[in-house]
Amino acid sequence: MNPSGTTTAPSRPKVDRSTQVTLKPELLSDSHVYVHCNFHNRWQGMMIRIWKSTYLVDHSSDARSQLVHAENITLAPVWTTIPDHKHYSFLLIFESLPASCKAFDLLEDIPQAGGFRVTGIERNQSDVYHVNLL
Repeated sequence: MNPSGTTTAPSRPKVDRSTQVTLKPELLSDSHVYVHCNFHNRWQGMMIRIWKSTYLVDHSSDARSQLVHAENITLAPVWTTIPDHKHYSFLLIFESLPASCKAFDLLEDIPQAGGFRVTGIERNQSDVYHVNLL
């Protein structure tokens, strides 16, 4: 109410249009993608590691989301020893995927054979995934 006792509609704030910028909706998200990796070790003396050149690759745009953090696995060149004949799990955290992404691949892009690769992962709303690695 104003001093005369009547109700007035709230006024809109003034906007200085010279400071407005156009934001891309895909840049407004500060989320991450969590990939829980399960590795079944069928051997003895097995060692694994993850390279920083591991990405999530969007099927529709080929955009790559970079690895930002790894838990329970070492980054190359250091190796992680896996218990013989046991299941082993680790977590990879990546930059967010484009909003338009419907499916993607996990790709460890390395200069030698044996990189991890999981194809055709369908996007979900939580951006939390569980994959099995050979």
